[in-house]
Amino acid sequence: MSDRPAVTLPGENLLPSDAEVDALVRAEHGNPFAILGPHADGDGQVIRAYLPNALGVEVLDRAGTNVLGSMEQGQVPGLFFLRLANHQPYLLRIRWAGGEQLTEDPYSFGPQLGETDIYLFSEGNHRQLGRVFGSQVVEVDGVPGVRFAVWAPNARRVSVVGSFNGWDGRRHPMRLRIPSGVWELFIPRLKPGDAYKYEILGPHGVLPLKADPVALATELPPGTASLVARPLEYDWQDGSWLQQRATRQKVDQPMSIYEVHAGSWRRDGGDDGRLYDWHELAERLIPYVVEMGFTHIELMPIMEHPFGGSWGYQPLSQFAPSARYGTPHDFAAFVDACHKAGVGVILDWVPAHFPTDAHGLGDFDGTSLYEYDHPFEGFHQDWDTYIYNLGRTEVHGFMLASALHWLREFHVDGLRVDAVASMLYRDYSRKEGEWIPNRHGGRENLEAIDFLRHLNDVVALEAPGAMVIAEESTAFPGVSKPTDQGGLGFSYKWNMGWMHDTLKYIEQDPVHRQYHHDKMTFGMIYAYSEHFVLPISHDEVVHGKGSLIDKMPGDRWQKFANLRAYLSFMWTHPGKKLLFMGSEFGQWREWSHDRELDWFLLDEPDHRGVQQLLRDLNQLYAREPALYELDADPRGFEWLIGDDRGNSVFAWLRRDAGGQPLLVLCNFTPVVREGYRIGVPLETRWVEVFNSDAACYGGSNVGNGGGIGAEAIASHGQAVSLSVTLPPLGVLIFRPQS
Repeated sequence: MSDRPAVTLPGENLLPSDAEVDALVRAEHGNPFAILGPHADGDGQVIRAYLPNALGVEVLDRAGTNVLGSMEQGQVPGLFFLRLANHQPYLLRIRWAGGEQLTEDPYSFGPQLGETDIYLFSEGNHRQLGRVFGSQVVEVDGVPGVRFAVWAPNARRVSVVGSFNGWDGRRHPMRLRIPSGVWELFIPRLKPGDAYKYEILGPHGVLPLKADPVALATELPPGTASLVARPLEYDWQDGSWLQQRATRQKVDQPMSIYEVHAGSWRRDGGDDGRLYDWHELAERLIPYVVEMGFTHIELMPIMEHPFGGSWGYQPLSQFAPSARYGTPHDFAAFVDACHKAGVGVILDWVPAHFPTDAHGLGDFDGTSLYEYDHPFEGFHQDWDTYIYNLGRTEVHGFMLASALHWLREFHVDGLRVDAVASMLYRDYSRKEGEWIPNRHGGRENLEAIDFLRHLNDVVALEAPGAMVIAEESTAFPGVSKPTDQGGLGFSYKWNMGWMHDTLKYIEQDPVHRQYHHDKMTFGMIYAYSEHFVLPISHDEVVHGKGSLIDKMPGDRWQKFANLRAYLSFMWTHPGKKLLFMGSEFGQWREWSHDRELDWFLLDEPDHRGVQQLLRDLNQLYAREPALYELDADPRGFEWLIGDDRGNSVFAWLRRDAGGQPLLVLCNFTPVVREGYRIGVPLETRWVEVFNSDAACYGGSNVGNGGGIGAEAIASHGQAVSLSVTLPPLGVLIFRPQS
């Protein structure tokens, strides 16, 4: 025992009022620190603890060697108190039915969040919420534990609950930092891996338990709890990659993106097999991407999402990689491995909407906190989701911090922003009378537009060289124009118009293509209005649309020839490239997130041929500056033949920054066209560097013997020309011989 024995004096000053105790017992007390923990009492202090179901409590000195006294029972079971004659740090030794617990008192610690952090959050300018809010493994006064912080301004009480306290909201009510609406609590001795949620007493009662909006890790679905994550202290090896990225990620560089759903690219054991984790994907996916010549992997959303069938597009944890594939450290190692192999990583990111799951962000503190309050503004009828209220300062800052979290903490090279069109317009997919105009009476969502501009400005400043790509399908002007010129500031915009037009064309029987000729040429009318990515994404191979090869007309041979020609057209057209997994080898079945791709098809030579063609296209694309350097400059493209409807033939020149040309010819009919004359700018031999009809790709091997010499016959505005044999459903690429 200590030589300074505890002194317990009877009196009302040792116990809170009955009303306060009643509020504590009913878990309705909004200021637990006013009652619990140490409180001055003359020269000494009174310690109070509320520990429902505890059998007894002793107070020890901080070293745990001396018992300072046994706590007495207060007005109700579970409320304990003790008066000490002096002030000193202490421990609580709690006797439970299942054993003893020795711990510091959470209510003996002062406020943990700094005023600067709270101010920055309230102003919407905290760029590192993932390092401050949520659950953070910290050490306070030499005591290890976890600090929790959550924003719930309209809550009457917020408690941390978890397996460590029997999910009892009476055990760990939090401190409210007025006027920010942020609640915080330091709980000693908690460790990484502990599961938790927040129990929130809203204006109208206790809400379903809520997951942490800023959780850095989560339970494996269908579990919905947040997990305390160990600090991400990954030993990155990609310093040189990040240094070079600012100059590498430019519109004048090649970019060929392989879009991947991590859970269905491959599985351990086939269709019904176990999902690969990030380490296994790194061992298999990265070498494949390198072999195929893609420059980037784009991952469909890997932020934690409760429903796998949403493919990640209904996420609830905007700071946590999905537990389906491993830990945050595992994901960091995957990104690092990509960079080591020379492959960039783009993440799909969803700031437009979030699902209505009870444990999520909706009605978070009993009010519409993250979402607009009115359903005409805050609810997506199409997707049964809530819409982020990006006009609210804290929500604006929350989403901005999420974007930066992935770019800075995980070193990803870009974000593809999903459903931008739905963000830009208040009447998106709404009937007359079902939307609320903006303050000027217009249909534009001014708050979302301001957010997107701010996002792109901040990313450019704080993540040098990182891209932000818009999935945007309207004619909204200046999506990829700099913000200081009135644009939204995105690096690129998905060219949805090009995708819809060209797929409409290629789906036609060749005999009818002459009537849809402009579908293939129209994209060049606006090709320089934005910086474009040409996307053949997952959206084109689901929901009854059929796979890419299954869209092609004709018999089996013609289907493969059409697919090869279409991919060749895409790879030689201005714009960066994006192709969804499986399309590179002609998967027949529609994509399903519940099974792996049909890799067994590569036993067939025509499927291997398409894969080889795509591999060669990527290699050609990377080594021919004419195919990418002037993507955003009209000098890089010149039509030679854009009006030969009758033959369904197209021809154009691509030029590099020095003016050196490549000639591209496309024949979208199954007819061999011999002696087809095409004007060219140089009187030299033109080498056939690519033929989609080559036998190695599964074609008929109709070609031009490796090259053709130009003749002094004027054609198509050129002084000289070539007499070319066009293969059936084929694309040719010629380079002038040096």
